[in-house]
Amino acid sequence: MSYTIQSGDTFWAIAQKLGISVDALQAANPGVNPTTLQVGQTINLPGGGNNNNNGGNGSGPSPSQGGDGKIVGAEGGSNGGGDFVPYAGPASAYPNPSQWASYSALWAQNSRLMKFNSSDVDVELIHRAIETVSASSGVDVRAILVIIVQESGGNVRVGSTNNGVHNPGLMQSHNGVSFNPADPEGSILQMVRDGTEGTRDGDGLKQLLARYGNYYEAFRGYNSGSVNKSDLNDPVGATGNYVQKAANRLMGHSWPGM
Repeated sequence: MSYTIQSGDTFWAIAQKLGISVDALQAANPGVNPTTLQVGQTINLPGGGNNNNNGGNGSGPSPSQGGDGKIVGAEGGSNGGGDFVPYAGPASAYPNPSQWASYSALWAQNSRLMKFNSSDVDVELIHRAIETVSASSGVDVRAILVIIVQESGGNVRVGSTNNGVHNPGLMQSHNGVSFNPADPEGSILQMVRDGTEGTRDGDGLKQLLARYGNYYEAFRGYNSGSVNKSDLNDPVGATGNYVQKAANRLMGHSWPGM
């Protein structure tokens, strides 16, 4: 089955319209870049899709559920609060994820920071993208959120860095996509997906978590490319306090200049 792209379509919007998941749609179109869809372009639909270009009835999967996956880390957690703690040493010296602040508390705290750099509309698109990608990747939604804030402050138009590797977008991913003003929704989703699920050129949080077995070493690997497991403040050529700040964000702590 096929679908013809209409004005304003993104993979997420098509998935909503036809009652399919974004992941299934992407799997059916491995050669299609979701950030450069063109009106009139034909794409494949996965089995079970309702080939109906009439707009649907809005009964597709909720954007906060990202298809049929579960948003990891969306439930539980503390109310957060408190001052900066200078965590140091190995991962075992950092707070257990069971101690992290709740997603709702962290979103309230960090979305305010994002709005210094991005519009309310863009911040809501980031919100949806984080939840969608958490559901598809199995990465804790809170971890995705704080790495976005660490890397870009939630600025969808942040510039790229290039220290031997091209790092664009909200999560400064490994040669991923940047913001596309012609497709803000699709490009924001892809930026979050690139940083979380990786690109063809480099690992994301998902691969690093599988490799190291805990979030803190995964964060150091994301920032530095390698990990001194006995001292996660060892920058290994990158940012020394990267993991320390991420841990404080996850606890809902606040500090000047955060």
